[in-house]
Amino acid sequence: MESTGATPVREGRRTAQTGRGRTTYRRLRGPAWLDGPMTSCHLVVGAAGLLLAIGLVMVFSASAIEAALADEPAWVPGVKQLLLAAVGLVLCYAAVRTPVGFVRRFAPLGLALAAVLLVLVLVPGIGKQLNGSRQWIDLRVIDFQPSELAKLVYALWGAHILATRDRYLTLRGLLVPLLPVFGLLSFLLYLEPDFGAIMSLALVLVGLLWGAGLPLRFFAWGLGAGVIGIVVMIQAAPYRMARITAFLDPFADPSDGGFQAIRGFYALATGGLWGVGLGNSAMKWNLLPHAESDYIFAILGEELGFLGCLVVVTLYGVLAYAGFRIAKNSADRFVQLASVAITVWLIGQAAMNMGYVVGVLPVTGVQLPLISAGGTSLVLTLAIVGLLIRFARCEPEAIEHQRGRDRGRLARLLLPVPAQAVDPVRPPRRRRPPAPRAADVPAERPARRPAVSGGRTVARVAPLRPGAVPPRERAPGPRERRATEGRPRAADARRQPPPRARSTAPESPRRPR
Repeated sequence: MESTGATPVREGRRTAQTGRGRTTYRRLRGPAWLDGPMTSCHLVVGAAGLLLAIGLVMVFSASAIEAALADEPAWVPGVKQLLLAAVGLVLCYAAVRTPVGFVRRFAPLGLALAAVLLVLVLVPGIGKQLNGSRQWIDLRVIDFQPSELAKLVYALWGAHILATRDRYLTLRGLLVPLLPVFGLLSFLLYLEPDFGAIMSLALVLVGLLWGAGLPLRFFAWGLGAGVIGIVVMIQAAPYRMARITAFLDPFADPSDGGFQAIRGFYALATGGLWGVGLGNSAMKWNLLPHAESDYIFAILGEELGFLGCLVVVTLYGVLAYAGFRIAKNSADRFVQLASVAITVWLIGQAAMNMGYVVGVLPVTGVQLPLISAGGTSLVLTLAIVGLLIRFARCEPEAIEHQRGRDRGRLARLLLPVPAQAVDPVRPPRRRRPPAPRAADVPAERPARRPAVSGGRTVARVAPLRPGAVPPRERAPGPRERRATEGRPRAADARRQPPPRARSTAPESPRRPR
């Protein structure tokens, strides 16, 4: 194809250098509805809602057999998950209604509370120990996991700190507030121990630093430091070495270290393309440990097949696109950083879970967001989804669209339009001016006498002292009378014409002296 010599169009096209000339081709663009003002909000609601629905169905299916084998009604775990989802939806709605400035104001307090809870969970009698880890606090109704709260408030606090220092941010100011707090929280999580929570917290840190613009070479150094830390932790605990060995070769120890990984492979292989059907899984018959939580993706692949897994991966991709789109279109720096950190955390944790199920990553024990069975994880993940919806509704184009749209009374009551795209951290308070004190009120001065025509103020006379005799008024002398009579009075001076009019007016006869 010969070159025509014309300048290629920049908007919507790119030029590619070929052997014989230049070739122009159009960029790949999505459908027009992706450029709508409310697209980010709709994508978050749709993707998160479908993932939650799939998760509830799969928890009902994966936990029914285990509950029946434990002499419990088969529907109890599923109904419990449904109630937790209802609580999470309430928190999701509260997060949608919460102003961004309120979130920023109380982020440091939330981080301090999370650190205290991480210390309390290590205390015997307060923290609940299960499978060799002390990660939960028994609240009678639910087992609360402080590590999930720590990840959320760390993301919000880090975004608040970086947004506050954005104008004068340096490399030291970028790393110093985030890395020490990350080290402290990671140390508390290491004492539980909870290696998966440390990895998730590292994802939050990576999202914050990436959103703040840290050069890529520092990520390479951080990756090297992380590898060294992982090696140290593996050497300190034998069970972590067993997990690494099982990841590299699970069939070397099929009855112990590689037992769970091999059963996950069998579940995925049995599902094939279409799956064996919803509720027909064989591995959930107490053959695959933690089938409803850690390895629920394997049960999903067995019952719904490769197509079901592809739908779940696509929905996570849509959620990632929506999160980064919010960060791109938002005018608030805090919203940009928080959206990037939350998105990297959620999608990274989902990739870690699906990665160790299919055998490309070592087993870390992290759950699949919105799908795995769990109390604190599900509730706080739905609260995170509510924050993303709030951030999406705070986009400038979204606010303009909502204000220009005719909304019903119920919609205005339940979902009010955000006041502004950039919400201040501390809104200005309307203070009434204080009442003036008696000492601040100036004393009333006596009224001045009207000026007499023809008189002049020569000097200001000081007020008389109490008890002094006023001086007698002196009559003007003959010279003063002649000087006063020869001058025009003040009232007559105001009636004088302007200088030009005086020069053109006829001269009046002078009065003889």
